[in-house]
Amino acid sequence: MSNLYYNKEIETMDREALKALQLIRYKKTIISALKTPFYKERLNGIGIEKAEDLKSLDDIKKIPFTTKEDLREAYPYGLMSADKEDVVRMHASSGTTGIPTVIYQTQKDLDNWTNLTTRSLVSVGCSKKDVFQNMMTYGLFTGGIGLHYGAEKLGMLVIPASSGNTKRQLQLMKDFESTVVHATPSYMLYLYSKMKDYGYTVSDFKLKKALVGAEPHSEEIRQKIEKLFGIDAYNSYGLSEMNGPSVAFECEKKSGMHLWEDSYYMEIIDKDTLEELPDGNTGELVLSILIRDATPILRYRTRDLTSIIPEPCSCGRISRRISRIKGRTDDMLIINGVNVFP
Repeated sequence: MSNLYYNKEIETMDREALKALQLIRYKKTIISALKTPFYKERLNGIGIEKAEDLKSLDDIKKIPFTTKEDLREAYPYGLMSADKEDVVRMHASSGTTGIPTVIYQTQKDLDNWTNLTTRSLVSVGCSKKDVFQNMMTYGLFTGGIGLHYGAEKLGMLVIPASSGNTKRQLQLMKDFESTVVHATPSYMLYLYSKMKDYGYTVSDFKLKKALVGAEPHSEEIRQKIEKLFGIDAYNSYGLSEMNGPSVAFECEKKSGMHLWEDSYYMEIIDKDTLEELPDGNTGELVLSILIRDATPILRYRTRDLTSIIPEPCSCGRISRRISRIKGRTDDMLIINGVNVFP
């Protein structure tokens, strides 16, 4: 591991090698998907009965989109493609319909996710010298637990504070000299607003970085957090259907979030015509996960609006960057970093 990369071979491979890897991994995902009744019917309907029937990445466009409604209809085990005895964890998203969306993970799936979260932490300059205070909710929500394991693998001292209890958060930050925190941007601002009430000033802390995500925010909000705390704040993107944190993460250049294309196949589509858009155009992000055996999800309509930044990043990473999320195409609400669907 270098100071800049976690896995230099993967992060800096050329585009053609990346595309070849994506095709290999997509075919492997097809094998898993064909084990589920839902995808077997869909894939057979377009002439894909085995992995080899996916001849190129262009063939992915033939696969029907998957929606949140599809995932709900598959509850609870309809999309589990691994044997239950091989599954070690499940996570679920929130909803007011009474039917959550569920993902399952084998130990290998968890290891793959942990490698991505570790990579993301390294991309913003974290190291084993850091003390990592995780202020995201733990539980069925993936936001807290994802970076927890990545930070441990990196060798950081992890404080699993979870969300809330601001007085305790501030005391932990001071007593254990936390250098990196993971929180929603709104909570970072709230944390600052309560410092004086509990007898603290910024100079009482050793904080260097904040990893912010799980809710939309502007560049102005990010800069405000940086100015108030005297730190660097980095944006991230994730959703539970794709494991959670570390689908995309900024690097130290702060010029967009690298979507880890060795692990996710992304498309940007017009939300009305559903046709793929060229890089640089704002549209709906569609994702296929390439590193999870227990719950394959193909061409998932995230409902998040973003764009692919065409220019390569000066950090040297090959995975293209997406802009901060610009909006939604549905009526989802975000409450304390957790997606809630009316």
